[in-house]
Amino acid sequence: MNKQNQPSSANPSSNKKKALFFPKGRNLSAKDCDLVQGIIGEKPYKRDMLIEYLHAIQDKEGHLSEGNMQALANTLRIPMAEVYEVATFYAHFDVIADGEAPPAPITIRVCDSISCAIAKAEQLFESLQSQALEDVRIVRAPCMGRCDSAPVCEIGHRHIDYATPESIKAALDRKDFKPKIPKYQNLSTYIKDGGYAVLRACTTGERSIDEVINELSNSNLKGLGGAGFPTGQKWGYVRAEAKPRLMAVNADEGEPGTFKDRHYLETNPHSFLEGMLIGAWAVEAETVFIYLRDEYPVAREILLKEIAALEKAGLSSHTKIRLRRGAGAYICGEESAMIESIEGKRGLPRHRPPYVAQVGIFGRPTLVNNVETLFWVPKILTHGAEWFTSQGKENGKGFRSYSVSGRVKEPGVKLVAAGSTALELIEHSGGMLDGHTFKGYLPGGASGGILPANMADIPLDFRELEQYGCLVGSHAVVIFSDQDDPKAVALNLMKFFEDESCGQCTPCRSGTEKATRLMEKDKWDIEALKDLAIVMADASICGLGQAAPNPLLSVLKYFPENIE
Repeated sequence: MNKQNQPSSANPSSNKKKALFFPKGRNLSAKDCDLVQGIIGEKPYKRDMLIEYLHAIQDKEGHLSEGNMQALANTLRIPMAEVYEVATFYAHFDVIADGEAPPAPITIRVCDSISCAIAKAEQLFESLQSQALEDVRIVRAPCMGRCDSAPVCEIGHRHIDYATPESIKAALDRKDFKPKIPKYQNLSTYIKDGGYAVLRACTTGERSIDEVINELSNSNLKGLGGAGFPTGQKWGYVRAEAKPRLMAVNADEGEPGTFKDRHYLETNPHSFLEGMLIGAWAVEAETVFIYLRDEYPVAREILLKEIAALEKAGLSSHTKIRLRRGAGAYICGEESAMIESIEGKRGLPRHRPPYVAQVGIFGRPTLVNNVETLFWVPKILTHGAEWFTSQGKENGKGFRSYSVSGRVKEPGVKLVAAGSTALELIEHSGGMLDGHTFKGYLPGGASGGILPANMADIPLDFRELEQYGCLVGSHAVVIFSDQDDPKAVALNLMKFFEDESCGQCTPCRSGTEKATRLMEKDKWDIEALKDLAIVMADASICGLGQAAPNPLLSVLKYFPENIE
């Protein structure tokens, strides 16, 4: 055979010699690889850390270039498409195509959710835009969990409460964009006050797992993230599943109007951490994942410091603690979407069953609890179930932390008996603002619906509001006055749901979009809106789409005089 007839070494069909490998798509840059690996650190690289790696690159570079994402994909040995779809799913990542200009080095996020909206956030946004600030971009952002100090904006990782154009300009001049850490109860102070005594009693065998679970069951402590599922029962269900087991803490309270978990994380983090470690001990969880919303940089700094102190003190030796950072996706407050995000994926809710107690993180049985739920665990185990249940009102049991904002003189977290009413919360908040007359309220955040002032004597607790088409949800209460338009309130909330829909199911994705367009018109097509509401509530995969119509339907029902 002459040379000309020999098979070519570059011919992929040749069985004599392998073809040379030429990767498809963009050429991989050694410079990008060195940059990315320098940012994310040394091996071992873990696929489930993808979102953490994206955060690290975004924080360092100010954006995510295609070259950086390609280098990250190569480092993790996963497809570029997988990195891209995750990066573009979350609002806090700025993905920049080749040849596209990166964003301005400084970003001002102006909250436009309901408490900030009625505090004239839109006027603030327009004022900032008119100033044409150099090297600054100004964007609207959903609720930042600081509704008690509305209007709010964030510059870098620094929040500006009661924001004005003047206070924002002063912050820009200072160039201090790092989170401001308030005074809080650290580990040493917490221990001096008797903290971690319950955990020690558990881990040393003084208290049994069955005893602890029974005490929580008797206390009637429920999940305070919104679902209201009995805590003791949930712990028992997870413990009944085969090992290995895991635990996740939902600290992604993205419901507009909600900020109670942030309050506890920034003031008394160890009450929550002790409850978390007791939960991990009770279900024998190998690892605990704390999923913290990215809008809480102060809480993140505190947790990083205090978790390190816990580990050094040997108080968490029975489990591993992993702090995971959200990236601006409200849907990740739904427990199965949160688990997807913990695994480094898009936060798409899972179809159920199976439930996360059976098949959770990495396919393992997983205990999921809210921050405030865990906050009460060591207190209940210290004082007893009877102490907790004796605090309720009407049919409510125990204490509740209500996030109160809107047209009241003293907004904030109000710790009162379960079953308290909106009227009582207004009283606890110093009454209505001068010149404002109470007109209506959100009893449970954006998804809880809207009720008129003449229904403000209803106990704000689980199941009490359901007969009125409303939910207590995350116990976020936003107070409105005669200076607020219920139609505008409902439209603000529907725009939020439209923006935050993950897009997985058509009823939610298209339903919220269509409802928003209809609600933007001066005259509402009531029958069309009712039809949309039914479809969204009945056919959506998760609670976002199912609850999105609640504010719309409650305005139609309880505020007919404002519809025309």
